[in-house]
Amino acid sequence: MAPAGAFRHLALALGAAVAALGSLLCIAWKVYFHRGGTCAGWDGWWERELRELREQQSREPPDGALDWRQVLVLGLDGAGKSSVLHYICSRTAKETMAPTQGFKSARLCTEGLEMELLEVGGNQNLRSYWPHYLSQAHVLVFVVDSVDRSRLVTARRELHALLAEEPRLPLVVLANKQDKSDALSAEELRDELALHTLGGQRDFFLLPTSATWASLSTATSVLHLRSLLVTLLSQP
Repeated sequence: MAPAGAFRHLALALGAAVAALGSLLCIAWKVYFHRGGTCAGWDGWWERELRELREQQSREPPDGALDWRQVLVLGLDGAGKSSVLHYICSRTAKETMAPTQGFKSARLCTEGLEMELLEVGGNQNLRSYWPHYLSQAHVLVFVVDSVDRSRLVTARRELHALLAEEPRLPLVVLANKQDKSDALSAEELRDELALHTLGGQRDFFLLPTSATWASLSTATSVLHLRSLLVTLLSQP
């Protein structure tokens, strides 16, 4: 098991031997290196991962430890989740980021908090596993590509399915890639994602964001997300 707080990198490889059964991906880092054997099939993947996360979170913290909080970061593939996490943790931007094929976990210690930022990949094979991570989260961040109009219906469906699972979980929706000239505005995305239908049971925020160097000091900087998360997670 990887030590608590460390970045965990996960890659999925094609599982040719079980392709006929539909198990096209495998968790190479976890299984091959830590379980000392061959690549495991897709079946049971989330049970193993969720069990490990819970074991990690259930350990007694030492005296004086920071308050631990988890932020679950979801969104369709290509929405910019990895870029957002990299930006708020390092305050630097990257031109390109490899798609997350499993999950990524980053730790951010700030203002008395140990914030775990857990990103789960957004491709179609992984979305059915999203709900299994909700129970441990303190805040849900849902990242939307403001330029990708063709998949807004899919993003809306996936988001509302998650919200139905956890009606009180605080929600932050990021209208990402606002640096693009053809990006929908935050207000337009509010309508497209039917966010006006959300009830008053949860804290809800919609932020226009951009994870680029040019946006570092602008109104769409994702550093505003960092400040919001600290405020939300510091509440009793």
